[in-house]
Amino acid sequence: MEIAEAFMRDVAAGPAWVEFWVNFMGVVFVLAIPFAFSRAEARWALVVMAISLPAMMGLYATVGFVRLLGIVHVVLWTPFAFYLWRQRSTWRVRETLAGKWIALLFATVLVSLVFDYLDVIRYLLGDVD
Repeated sequence: MEIAEAFMRDVAAGPAWVEFWVNFMGVVFVLAIPFAFSRAEARWALVVMAISLPAMMGLYATVGFVRLLGIVHVVLWTPFAFYLWRQRSTWRVRETLAGKWIALLFATVLVSLVFDYLDVIRYLLGDVD
């Protein structure tokens, strides 16, 4: 828990929008819990988070709060985004609350991946902060 608290302190020390975004992503993924009883996408979201969170905290404990942290999402969330995209014909966005949540999850993952890919590229080019 100490690592997670330190991570959130580092997030809070940055721009307000970053803290908002991290919290927003957390809420979107926590919303997978009630949908997990009926939707495979939600169950996969929980699996992805169960792997991503310890991986992110482990990397954070090793390298600190640097742009390289995005590599966890790049590696784990990219295949998840492709999976969600392939399932889009089953979302039923207009008809179901679960479909609306899956669309929101997909959009959230995509936006996050844009930031993450840019962060990792910048890190590899020498912009480590």
